Amino acid sequence: MITGCIRQWLLHRTATGIVLGCGLSLSAVASAPDTSSRPEPRPKTVTVTTISSSGTASSLNTGRPQARPNELGAPVAFAAMLPTAFAVRTSLRPQLRPKGFTRKIAASTPKPVNADRRGRICGVNDIKGQAISAIPGKIRGCGVSDPVRVTEVSGVKLSQPAVMDCTTAKALNTWVREGVFPAVGRLGGGPKSLRVVAHYACRTRNNQPGAKVSEHGRGRAIDIAGVTLKNGAAISVLKEWRDPRKGKVLKKMHAAACGPFGTVLGPNSDRFHKDHLHLDTARYRSGSYCR
Repeated sequence: MITGCIRQWLLHRTATGIVLGCGLSLSAVASAPDTSSRPEPRPKTVTVTTISSSGTASSLNTGRPQARPNELGAPVAFAAMLPTAFAVRTSLRPQLRPKGFTRKIAASTPKPVNADRRGRICGVNDIKGQAISAIPGKIRGCGVSDPVRVTEVSGVKLSQPAVMDCTTAKALNTWVREGVFPAVGRLGGGPKSLRVVAHYACRTRNNQPGAKVSEHGRGRAIDIAGVTLKNGAAISVLKEWRDPRKGKVLKKMHAAACGPFGTVLGPNSDRFHKDHLHLDTARYRSGSYCR
């Protein structure tokens, strides 16, 4: 009987505690504020005291970052000067041209077109070629002030472009028209080209040491070693000068050059001209010199 009463008392007490605990929890929830408390702002400045190596205290204001000392800025400035993969490379400063550079290149640089659409030069329709820049002489007495590079005269081509002045080009054209064509006649279909073995060259006469400057060095001479006919046959000064038929053609050409040219030298003149006709426009008071 007593045991039963104790059990009921314990159960009643336990139930009462649970109800009381729930009530307290609900009251705490009911009394909670609608909004959370606003945090208080930090002070505008915070002073931090540090101890330097000398043992004295210094205050640092951490409100605004301080500028770095001047010593710290130097590496940054130096780094900005260093090249990067994205930097634009600067070109090297060009070197000065060597002295005489313009004069050296001038001899091989043609002037801007001094010929008409048909390629005529020296004001003559039958002279084809190109005007080139003035040629300075390597030795005293050489050079051409207004040279031309001739490729064809009166329809007859030159085996190689020949450099000379216009006076010589005109003389060559006259000789071909009035001397070469009549001398060759219908042989082999007529003249097709002239075999040129020398034109402008800054040298002495016959390349002899101590001799005077050759007319070749002044752009006034051209050497012809033969003529090629339209059928492909060739007449050579060296081989056919004494030939009964072809030699006669060459001798007529030689004789016809006296007049248009001031000097005409062939195989009968000396050992230096056994294989070609030397033609130049040097003038003498006594007239043309032909040998």
